[in-house]
Order: sequence, then structure tokens, then C-alpha cells
Amino acid sequence: MRPSFTLGIEEEYQTIDPVTRDLRSHIATEMLAKGKVRLEERVKAEMHQSVIEVGTRICKNIQEAQQDLFDLRRNMISLAEEHGLVLVAGATHPFADWQMQEIYPDPRYAQVVEDLQLVARSNLIFGLHVHVGIEDREAAIRIMNSLRYFLPHILALSTNSPFWMGLETGYKSYRAKVFEHFPRTNLPDSFASYSEFESYVNLLIKTNCIDNAKKIWWDIRPHPFFETVEVRICDIPLSAKESIAIAALIQATACKLWHLHSGNVDFRQYSRALLMENKFRAVRYGLDGKLIDFGKQTEVPVRDLIIEYLAFVDDVLDELGSREEIGYIHTMLERGSGADRQLKVFRETGDLKAVVDYMAAETRAGL
Repeated sequence: MRPSFTLGIEEEYQTIDPVTRDLRSHIATEMLAKGKVRLEERVKAEMHQSVIEVGTRICKNIQEAQQDLFDLRRNMISLAEEHGLVLVAGATHPFADWQMQEIYPDPRYAQVVEDLQLVARSNLIFGLHVHVGIEDREAAIRIMNSLRYFLPHILALSTNSPFWMGLETGYKSYRAKVFEHFPRTNLPDSFASYSEFESYVNLLIKTNCIDNAKKIWWDIRPHPFFETVEVRICDIPLSAKESIAIAALIQATACKLWHLHSGNVDFRQYSRALLMENKFRAVRYGLDGKLIDFGKQTEVPVRDLIIEYLAFVDDVLDELGSREEIGYIHTMLERGSGADRQLKVFRETGDLKAVVDYMAAETRAGL
């Protein structure tokens, strides 16, 4: 049976002091409480108090997802302003010090900090997570296995974290480097079946490694409680339009792979060791780098590979009704990623506060 390919999108935002441009905890105010009144379960706290997370409803297509995500961003921008704060979409803050940030008072986060210590406290990062509805669990595992190949391409498009604690890191996604300090992160191995994945999870629970499968923080996973495949590799992009284009690309990739699998055609599987080489290149160089084309055994510029990638999914776009939304990826390739644009502002101004101002303007762009 064909999966629904529904969409759910989660974004994590920074709450910024408009004077210092530094991160400021929002929990001390009533921002989160007011957000829950207005947006119900679509807004929630994250581990650090200067992080606020939103999630769309289950959306049947990309247009519904766009409407919901734009509405969430608009509401959160207004809510932040009411509390004397500025909302920013960036995967790291250009100069904030994680040591100054408070942890949200919640037993779940207290346990994560107890388990992971400094690694948890320093995890001051902001991501984009995209859920695609794939109800059959075996199909979800097959699609996850194949989709791993495309994750470095998707990450390169989303890169938006070139700075960390006031330093230019040399990475387009420093968020990815911070997060890999956690256990059970990065790209997963492939699994022969859903039962093999379940056996892995059950062993970790039995041996007190985790209490549930939500503590598996891979770049892609079958969600433990929803009938979705969740792609978690992305930096949160600056603009909502970029998030929508990336979500549409993830949905289209899942749909294309399902069609291949249901026709008894598989997309070639590569080892995690090889795929991690491409992930590192995406993290380091973003859209300006080269990824390895493992079939041809050669390096290819990322932009060229993404054009090839768009051609690969083209025949499912009309079925999904997402041609216009995915078309925005061409604009993203021309403009550069959020990381490229942040670096451009810094080159021009030499001022990280000007970078924060630019990020704030882009966060509200097009809403």
C-alpha cells in the first residue's frame, strides 16, 4: 500500500536580546506559557531556556505544511516581540556562550544532563526536523536505508552555523560537530528489517543504555512513536521558504525511493563509512564543496550533484504537488546557504552583531 507521505516539520528558534544581540532565556517570562495558549501543542520548550521549538500539525501536502510553518513563525516572532525579544533562525548563535545558558527545569532534561554532563550543557544548537508519513514499518526501514545516501546533499543545502562562541569555525555546519558529541548520533547503519532495528532498540533498553528509542538521535530514524521516517540532519535554515523547499525535497526523495522499491528496484546501498566521508564534506564546505559520487568514484561539486538529485526526484513532483516549492532550491543554490550569507555579512562588516541582525531579518523574510 502506498504510504501517505504526510509531512510534519519541527524548527528550533533562538530568543535574542535586541540590545546585546545575545541569547536570552525566554522561560523567565511567560513566553512559552502564552505560546502554548495560542498554539497549543505546536510549541514546546527545549533543553536550554533560550531555545524554543515549534512543530506543525500533520500536513497532507507541502502547501499545508507551508501555511502551518509560516503561521508558526509569524506567531513566534510576535510573541517574542511582546516579551521584548527577537526571534532568530540559526543553527548556532554567532557569539553566545553556552556556559551562561540555563537548562529548562524538567526531569527529562535533568536526566539528559546527568547522563551526558558537559556534552549536554554545551549542546546549544538549533535544528530542522522533517517527518514523512510512511505507515508500513518495513517500507520505512528500506526507505531510511536508501535515503541515507542523500543526507549530505540535504545538509549542504541547510548549512547555517559557521560561528561558535565568537569564532569563525571554518565549518558551514558547526552544529553538526557539536551534536556528534552525543551518543547515538550521525548516520545510522543500514538494517535488514524493522525487526532487526527493534532488536537493537530492545537490547539498548534491556542493558540500561536508553529508556526509550527517542534517545537514538541519528540523522535519520524511524520515529519510535509516530508512523514516520524522521530526517534530523539539517541545520535550521534562515528563512521559512528554505525549510519548506528542504522538506519538499525530503518528501520527494522518500516517495521516489518507495516507487523504486515497490517496483523491485533498489537504490544502491553504500556503507556508513563511505557516507560519513560525504557528511564531513557537507559539514565542512557546505554548497561550496565537492561530494564523492561513489558510483563513478570521483569528486563532483555539490551544486552539480544537487541539480542531478533534482532530476532524480522530478518524476514524483506532480504526484506530490510540490514542483513549485522544490523549484526554490535553484534560488538557494544561487544565493548560497545561510552559512554563506552569514559569512558574507561578517566579511563586509566585521561585526557579529550585524550578523545577528541579518539573521533576524531573514527569519521573518517572506512571511
